[in-house]
Amino acid sequence: MLDKIGKHFDFQQHALNLRAYRTEVLAGNLANADTPYYKAVDFDFGQALQGAADAQRTMALARTDGSHLAGSHADAGGADLKYRTAVQPSLDGNTVDMDVERAAFTENALRYQSTLTFLSRRISGLSDAIKGGQ
Repeated sequence: MLDKIGKHFDFQQHALNLRAYRTEVLAGNLANADTPYYKAVDFDFGQALQGAADAQRTMALARTDGSHLAGSHADAGGADLKYRTAVQPSLDGNTVDMDVERAAFTENALRYQSTLTFLSRRISGLSDAIKGGQ
């Protein structure tokens, strides 16, 4: 029974993990805005979430012997960091555009919060169903 409830929240868990990882990436860009030759990075959230969902659906390999190596998954659900296209690179080679980074950071924070709100309401609904809908 708990497995079914856990699987019910897997998608949102992956989304929250990827949003948290993207927050770290964007914060790193903002922190390095004045670092010479720093190249801003980001990843496609939709593609990374699809990759995490696909990895969840695939069956894991069975280890039939103790000497077999365990497979490893990519960090953060397969989010591939890519260099952000520079809008207007600075003279010192830094490609961080503060306006772009702030907008991406704010959008990501709002989407993270909306996912948390969605999860909270879903958990409240399940709790009410278990209690008898009082």
